[in-house]
Amino acid sequence: MKDIKHYINGQYVGSASGKLFDNVNPANGQVISKVHEAGREEVDAAVKAAKSALRGPWGKMTLEERTGILHKVADGINARFEEFLEAECLDTGKPRSLASHIDIPRGAANFKVFADMIKNVPTESFEMPTPDGTGALNYAVRRPKGVIGVISPWNLPLLLMTWKVGPALACGNTVVVKPSEETPTTTALLGDVMKDAGVPDGVFNVVHGFGGDSAGAFLTEHPMVDGFTFTGETGTGEVIMKAAAKGIRDISLELGGKNAGLVFADCDMDKAIEGTMRSAFANCGQVCLGTERVYVERSIFDEFVGRLKEAAEGIKIGPPDDIEADMGPLVSLKHREKVLSYYQKAVDDGATLVTGGGVPEMPEALAGGAWVQPTIWTGLPEDSAVITDEIFGPCVHLCPFDNEEEAIELANSLPYGLASAIWSENITRAHRVAGQIEAGIIWVNSWFLRDLRTPFGGSKQSGIGREGGVHSLEFYTEMKNICVKL
Repeated sequence: MKDIKHYINGQYVGSASGKLFDNVNPANGQVISKVHEAGREEVDAAVKAAKSALRGPWGKMTLEERTGILHKVADGINARFEEFLEAECLDTGKPRSLASHIDIPRGAANFKVFADMIKNVPTESFEMPTPDGTGALNYAVRRPKGVIGVISPWNLPLLLMTWKVGPALACGNTVVVKPSEETPTTTALLGDVMKDAGVPDGVFNVVHGFGGDSAGAFLTEHPMVDGFTFTGETGTGEVIMKAAAKGIRDISLELGGKNAGLVFADCDMDKAIEGTMRSAFANCGQVCLGTERVYVERSIFDEFVGRLKEAAEGIKIGPPDDIEADMGPLVSLKHREKVLSYYQKAVDDGATLVTGGGVPEMPEALAGGAWVQPTIWTGLPEDSAVITDEIFGPCVHLCPFDNEEEAIELANSLPYGLASAIWSENITRAHRVAGQIEAGIIWVNSWFLRDLRTPFGGSKQSGIGREGGVHSLEFYTEMKNICVKL
């Protein structure tokens, strides 16, 4: 059986402790590899290698040399496209049709996008008078922040990891990556690509393991890490924030959400149904930007419920190699337990089950997988845990509203503020409502449409900081002001 090792200072290494954990295919419950769990020794070695690399060839490279290497990294991923695709689908269970169009292409593109961006971002300069009349010139320069701890999630493993590693390396930093224990393979594979592209040893490091009392905690506690970037649950973000406070290290956190969709009577119904199908059920509902609660204007509520039910019942569930599959399993049986517990809470709280609500019947070869049905409810009170908690599964609650003010109040009622989707053909209303939604990104008549130059991040308990475009560069660099007396 394949071993997945750490990648430290340009070499794949095992754990000194010999501790291993299972990497399980969520489509059938079968163990597909054994993963080495990092102890303090491996994390310390990775961080020290990253710190040393800042003073080595990487730190002496010109911007053109560094960004040229990152283009080679992107090309290297694409050259091994099928290998990365196979690994991502085995780890996550998602359909190949999804991973081949989003996860792998975007995972590679992130390196080119940020390599090109850093070359075209200006800094500031100011002339100022001095008492002796000769004047002075102030100008700003960007310098790398240092060693960045990257803690990446399991729902889009390669894509969201390179979304952080790409700009970090483009800015001249070095990284230690702790991928999710659920989906370690593509991050480990990237070590080979980095080596082949000419990335110096120690610039890119990977340690595997869990959170508490494992690789995640050892990384965030390490005093030589200069900043942390994390995507995941709000509770974990709070733990990382506390650890980063010791030593006053910087953080960028993209955290949980319980995003609202707002569907007005003047929407294009076909667009709203198609968009809500994706925002509720794409990637088996395991998308931080998904809409698990959707509010629909009362005059079209019954029609919307009926049409969404019909569309949801047409979803084809299947394994990655099923070319007709629309939806795969959840990432693990443990996560399925969580999702199914909310399916039960919906029943206990008096929900009307529109469709789904359980586990689908699957062929015997797939019976051990983490399968759940796409699920729609109505009729729950707004204080139900199904409405207030992020479930992260293929489910949505639909609720009617009577006017614009009520819709905005409902959308803003929770302590999260990551995303929202508004469906209305009245562009004046759409602008007006969007401006009042307390979220980091608001889509109008679309969902998951992303321009990588724009800011991305959450409000309230959905995060701190922004990624994307120059906003990523603000986190991964330190600005210095140099004042020259003329």
